[in-house]
Amino acid sequence: MNITIDKTDEGFLVEIEGRIDTTNYNEFEGNIAHLYTEKGATIYLDCSRLDYISSSGLRIFLTLQKKVKIQGGVLKIFSMQPQIKEIFDISGFSSIFAIFPDYSAAKEA
Repeated sequence: MNITIDKTDEGFLVEIEGRIDTTNYNEFEGNIAHLYTEKGATIYLDCSRLDYISSSGLRIFLTLQKKVKIQGGVLKIFSMQPQIKEIFDISGFSSIFAIFPDYSAAKEA
């Protein structure tokens, strides 16, 4: 798993590559934990190169959303691969998160 976090005019762009599963979800959470305290920030999660996410990874996404919301911010997820979108659909998480087809759509929403 590789994670890149860039500060943009719109907030933070988090690019995720690889897998988020039981072997590395702690690493993922450690890499994004500083975003929990960003007041009023919009966090964009680019999932275009996310190949797999386990229930542990879903829990970190949910935690991020809750903590960002507490700080008055917004979490936007975009560019999910079909197999990732299916996991979100089956788990019911598609109705919990703001999911967009691409970065432009996420920025405009």
